[in-house]
Amino acid sequence: MIELDIPDFGSVRLEHLVMDYNGTLAVDGRFIPGVRKRLRRLSKKLTLHILTADTFGLVSRQAAGLPCRVKIVSSEKQSNEKLKYVKELGADNTAAIGNGRIDRLMLKGAKIGIACILKEGGASECLTAADVIAANINDALDLFLNPLRLKATLRG
Repeated sequence: MIELDIPDFGSVRLEHLVMDYNGTLAVDGRFIPGVRKRLRRLSKKLTLHILTADTFGLVSRQAAGLPCRVKIVSSEKQSNEKLKYVKELGADNTAAIGNGRIDRLMLKGAKIGIACILKEGGASECLTAADVIAANINDALDLFLNPLRLKATLRG
């Protein structure tokens, strides 16, 4: 669990981190270097969830052995499915990370939404739905490994 009291943002008590896979944690279906190591460290603080349509069919192999729950979502209604998943976990104790337009509802619905910009870019609707924008996924994950950085960015 991560607990923070952020001036002008409020109290934060995070238990879950929901992450998009392709374009966020992975490029062309393969994890970005440094992500696995960070996910292992983060799993000591948060329950980790990966949501994906599994476009490349690699998520099971790529995530094997990682302390993450993987959920395959419909490729047709991903935006709504991702938001529903966050709500079912409890939006007030969930953070989310994504990069695409399909991630915008999940980022907006989570207590803290982080958009990152990688090789696929970042959809403008995703960026405007987020509370924080990170230059890459490793920087985004590091915000939870070093929560005072998150507090510094979000305080009023």
